[in-house]
Amino acid sequence: MGELTPYLCVTDARRAIDWYVDVLGAAVVLEPIVMDDGRVGHVELAVGGGRWMMSDEFGSAGVAAPDPTRGAAVSLHLEVADVDAVCARVTGGGVTLDRGPEDDPTAGRLAVFRDPFGHRWFVTQSVG
Repeated sequence: MGELTPYLCVTDARRAIDWYVDVLGAAVVLEPIVMDDGRVGHVELAVGGGRWMMSDEFGSAGVAAPDPTRGAAVSLHLEVADVDAVCARVTGGGVTLDRGPEDDPTAGRLAVFRDPFGHRWFVTQSVG
């Protein structure tokens, strides 16, 4: 895979930061830039080698969070050290898994879920 960095939009960036840190084990690698109106204009998070940017909604820039009543247009794939541990935190955080955790012949150990902010994640773990 080549490098592509997603830029997520959420309805509550502060809550999303906390959720991604607590549940996915993310690290904040660039502290939130807070706009004059109090919204988070930019923050960067990482899990292992995966990194993404994120902001609150900005209608004036045409940036909106996913509509939870519709299917996901994009799925994010994230390799983690322990899929089962991530799944335990995800379900402990009130999210239902769409799939897994299970072993897949091509992906290794994997699970799929939609986070509380409407983003669909595939978490995978290499199995040796």
